[in-house]
Amino acid sequence: MRYQLVIFDWDGTLVDSEARIVACMQAAARDVGWSPLSRDSVRDIIGLGLPEAIARLCPGMSADQAEALRRRYSEHFVSADQVPTAFFPDVEAGIARLRGAEGPRLAVATGKSRRGLERALASTGSRDWFHATRTADETRSKPDPRMLEELLGELGVAPGAALMVGDTEYDMQMARALGIDGLAVTYGVHARERLAACEPVHTATCFAEVIDWLYAGAPSVGSCAMDGNGSVR
Repeated sequence: MRYQLVIFDWDGTLVDSEARIVACMQAAARDVGWSPLSRDSVRDIIGLGLPEAIARLCPGMSADQAEALRRRYSEHFVSADQVPTAFFPDVEAGIARLRGAEGPRLAVATGKSRRGLERALASTGSRDWFHATRTADETRSKPDPRMLEELLGELGVAPGAALMVGDTEYDMQMARALGIDGLAVTYGVHARERLAACEPVHTATCFAEVIDWLYAGAPSVGSCAMDGNGSVR
């Protein structure tokens, strides 16, 4: 294992939550009388803290309306969360391998709120997978590197011994700001070309490839799940 610490983004990297986030944000915008939000515009802000996401999605929105949108989004998401969001293929098996005797420490750095992450950890039974976690509402939103700084400090790991795994340029940008290696995954929300601009050390098409690269430094594309159209998902 080449790293002492592997830090994962949550939405779009470990769990397949894109459709739920988009639907809840679109519904919240309708509730507060804002113009319709496109799927692509919502996908673009996944990974940011909620206040930062709203500011980018709805420029010119008043503070009161933004707060109303935040509340309605949270209400929609809590309601939808009654059904746990599924992990991407191979996440559970891959994390189990990392948690073996020779594995690294594991952490989460997410744009979710603390309440939202705790709810997700509980519903998926994954709370004991991670040695530390940080959320956007208790530090600073991505791409500010503050949450990574705090995780490194808490766990006593140098930047060069850590890896950030994520599906957005925000994940890669905050890793680069601290000299942490970034591993990009293409099955989330940001396109390969957008991720490539951040110069990740590797780009994986599925979670199984993330694990193979961590241990061997070589991808195993054949282990990636394929959808009905023959595309990697």
